[in-house]
Amino acid sequence: MDFLKDIWNFLKNRKKWWLAPVIIVLLLLGVIIVLGGASAIAPFIYTLF
Repeated sequence: MDFLKDIWNFLKNRKKWWLAPVIIVLLLLGVIIVLGGASAIAPFIYTLF
């Protein structure tokens, strides 16, 4: 969680709010890939791509 706090502090201090959507999309894609690789819902996730 320290990594996420560091990212949040970077965005807040440097006023780089345009990076927030990019980071959120990357995190969501990472979660989808992790779920798609090792779960029972993998066939349903693969149809999205």
